[in-house]
Amino acid sequence: MTESPGFYTRLADRKGFNASVRHIQRTLTLLDACGPKRNIADEINSMISKKEFEAEEAQSVANMLLVEKWNYSVLSSNVSSVTESPAELSAEVSKWKALDLVVGYHHPDLGFILINPKNPEGASAIAGFRKNELVVLYAGVPQGNDAAKKSAAEALPALMSLIEGKKVKVSASLLSGPFSFSAPKKPAAQKPVKKAGKTVSPSKGRAPVQAVTAAVMQTGPAASSAAATARPAPAAPAMPGQSKMSPLVSVVVSNELFHNGNVEAWKRIIRSYNARYPGLQVFIYYDGERIVDINTLFKWGKVKHGSCIQFCVAGENIQDLAKLSRYFRQGASPQFEAFLKGSPDTVMNLF
Repeated sequence: MTESPGFYTRLADRKGFNASVRHIQRTLTLLDACGPKRNIADEINSMISKKEFEAEEAQSVANMLLVEKWNYSVLSSNVSSVTESPAELSAEVSKWKALDLVVGYHHPDLGFILINPKNPEGASAIAGFRKNELVVLYAGVPQGNDAAKKSAAEALPALMSLIEGKKVKVSASLLSGPFSFSAPKKPAAQKPVKKAGKTVSPSKGRAPVQAVTAAVMQTGPAASSAAATARPAPAAPAMPGQSKMSPLVSVVVSNELFHNGNVEAWKRIIRSYNARYPGLQVFIYYDGERIVDINTLFKWGKVKHGSCIQFCVAGENIQDLAKLSRYFRQGASPQFEAFLKGSPDTVMNLF
């Protein structure tokens, strides 16, 4: 089959070539790592937390392995509602041991994320699902057989119903099999090492390093260091998504109207937070919708006394969430003027 002229364009420069090689290596690593007790969603989220995997690769790898390689059945839908009991969903689905199950969610802010519905830690991610967003479900067994296809035909709509908060009942054939969730074991504590009559504690000794090699094309000075060293990350389970996201925090408007002054106060609070924590993002929501331009909150006077505005913070190592909430409450109150001192471009030292 003759490919289009631009098919190999990405491989024409070093950056694109190396990125493609790394992507293939990560895909093969996951192919070897996954099994009945090792779900691909858990493996990918663990690699993301260790900075060994780019979150943007998750969707393509999931399709490559789950659909193309293992021939899993797929069901996608824009959910009409979201369960209020995600922990119960996880407890129920964990009983479906006949199949490997994976949930893909197109998060409006974080992008495509993968969740193991049998992992209790995934319940918090499912709790953050929003109505009308796209959910993609995968079900099957790596070996692939007619029995698995039949089971998947029953399990996929049942799982979608659970996500939408509906009650389901499945056949006994779904309850028997090897596919169950197994929490990763915590690394054993290092014992003190005796050396030449002295005891060296692990905290004072040199931390072990792990060699990481990448089979990528290197030229120039980079060719002299083909292997890099990195400290191994802890094996704690990672939360799904490109980055961690806090729960939604509600702020009730106590001013008579959320007007231009309140909006300006919020903008300055966010600017101060971003200056203190440049790696974190603040997302604002109103009436279930993401507010991209905060100025729209005071247009037509739609946000009044008693209205509820929500926000969350995304990124690694989220800080000062309570303080940010407190400032937002003040900024939505008659005391908003405290944040309007100085020129419009002033960055306040609030955090």
